[in-house]
Amino acid sequence: MASKRREVDGILLLDKPRGRSSNQALGRVKYLLQAKKAGHTGALDPRATGLLPLCFGQATKVSGWLLDADKRYVAEARLGVETDSADLDGAVIREAAVPPIEPATLRELERRFSGDQAQVPPMVSALKHQGKRLYELARQGVEVDRPPRPVQIHSLEIEQIAADGLRLTVHCSKGTYIRSLVADIGHALGCGAAVDTLHRVGHGHFDAAAMVSLDAIEAAFEADGVAAIEALLQPAEAALAHWPSVTLDAAASAAMRHGNPAAPTAVIGQAPGAADAPHEGDTGWPLVRILDDGGRFLAVGVRDPDGQIRARRLFVPAAHAPA
Repeated sequence: MASKRREVDGILLLDKPRGRSSNQALGRVKYLLQAKKAGHTGALDPRATGLLPLCFGQATKVSGWLLDADKRYVAEARLGVETDSADLDGAVIREAAVPPIEPATLRELERRFSGDQAQVPPMVSALKHQGKRLYELARQGVEVDRPPRPVQIHSLEIEQIAADGLRLTVHCSKGTYIRSLVADIGHALGCGAAVDTLHRVGHGHFDAAAMVSLDAIEAAFEADGVAAIEALLQPAEAALAHWPSVTLDAAASAAMRHGNPAAPTAVIGQAPGAADAPHEGDTGWPLVRILDDGGRFLAVGVRDPDGQIRARRLFVPAAHAPA
């Protein structure tokens, strides 16, 4: 394989395999593509599997919005055990008998742990304390205070699948730790709990149906080289497909490429977005996808109170370099 790094744009929805960190999985795909620029959008633990969007080239400009997006998970928890990492990879710190659990108890737990929550992150996490990752401190046997962080559980379903096992289906905000949620539920039951399996099935408006396994990516590369992987990429705007869009005329499109706003009269087409389409944090103005007069994705921008369209991030996809 040539060592020259290439301009590659797009999003690959990876089904991260168990046993690899998110950075390891990203690094392997980046190596196969020989991509110049790449990043992932929300790490999964090595034990976890499932949907991990990988952004390449111009698509890294949407990574911030993907990081802020809601996530959906299916997790299985082992009852009667607590570990120092809140999953079964950690050292056991307590074991207890599992009490009989009635369906009404599970419904009460669903209500109790839904909505706005104050969650304490696990020590084995990528958050930083005085410049060091918490998991690095945990490996040294150091435990520090972790202030609770606000998260939101949009929906929670709990099913008992064994005398000592639960299955959780969770739709949650960014920053939610399923391991902490499981540990809190175990504490509420009085017997403790730890994550056995964790699978991400949704990330923003992406879902598991579009995922590609690392094995499939490797096989595609072996068969047809980098072009086969590029065929699996989605465009950057796919991450923003639920946003409203505006289409500009030719003159405004050209002007916007040089950083100029577009007047309301330059909008020649528009489409509404989903009810949960975001607004800009600083101004509260609605975010929009901006398309040029040919319908091509031009920028992420805002519509200000006067109706002007202002670019926040311009997208100029680069042509793929030959392999």
